[in-house]
Amino acid sequence: MVHDNSMQGQVALVTGGSGGIGSAVCHRLAAAGAHVVVIDIQKEKALELVESLPGENHMAVEVSITDSDALKLLAEKLADHYGNADLLVNNAGVTTPVAHDDLDGLTDEWIDRIFQINWRGSFACVRAFKELLQVGEGGTIVNISSIAGTTGIGSNVAYCASKAAIDSMTRSLGRALAPKIRVVSVAPGWVLGEYAKRFDPAYLQQQVDLTPVGRLATPEDVAETIWAIATTLTLMTGNIVPVDGGRPLL
Repeated sequence: MVHDNSMQGQVALVTGGSGGIGSAVCHRLAAAGAHVVVIDIQKEKALELVESLPGENHMAVEVSITDSDALKLLAEKLADHYGNADLLVNNAGVTTPVAHDDLDGLTDEWIDRIFQINWRGSFACVRAFKELLQVGEGGTIVNISSIAGTTGIGSNVAYCASKAAIDSMTRSLGRALAPKIRVVSVAPGWVLGEYAKRFDPAYLQQQVDLTPVGRLATPEDVAETIWAIATTLTLMTGNIVPVDGGRPLL
C-alpha cells in the first residue's frame, strides 16, 4: 500500500465501503491521509474496516442508500463532525447472474432492486451530500460504473442498463454541478473481487485470455484510479474512465 499525503485532512465518503472494491478504496484513501467515512448496511464489517485503516478520524455509519431521509440526517451529522466533504465514492451496488436471453429469469423484483440501489441510491447520495461537497473549493464525486454500461455485456440486462444510467448521470451532473463539484465514472471490466469468487477458475482464465493486457483488474486497480481522479486528474469531469485492460478491443 502506497502511503502519501496527497489527501491529508480531506474527508472521503465511500458507500458500500466494506465490500471487496470498497475496502480497497477506503484503504487507499486513508493511506493518502484522508478521513474516511464508511457508509454501509453491514455495521460490524464497516467497524472492523475502520479499525484497520491507517490514519485517524474515520467513521463507520450504518445507512441504506435507498433511505433518502436517513442520508439527509447523515449529511447533517457529517456537517457537524467534519464541516465538509471532499470526495464521494458511489460504490454500493448489487447484481445477480441471469442469462441475457432468459427474459423470464430477470424478475421484476430484481430489476427494481438493481435500479433502486445502483442508480437511485447513487443519485440519492449525490443529492444528500451535495452541500457538503460544495464547501470551500468544492469536491469530487466518483460513480462506480462498469464497461457493461457501454458493451451491454454483463451479469444481466438490468445491471448493464443501470450502469449505462450511471454514466448518463455522470455526464448530466458533471455539467449541472460544475464548477464546484467534479463528477466522474470509473468503469471496470472484470474485477477479481467478491463477485468473481462465484465463478469457476477456468471461466475466469477465459476472461483473462480475452483481455489484451493479460490480467484482470484488482480492487486495488480501481482504488488507485479513484485516488488519481481525486488528486491529480483534476481537469476531468463528466468522463467515463475504463479500468478494463483493453477488454473491449477483442
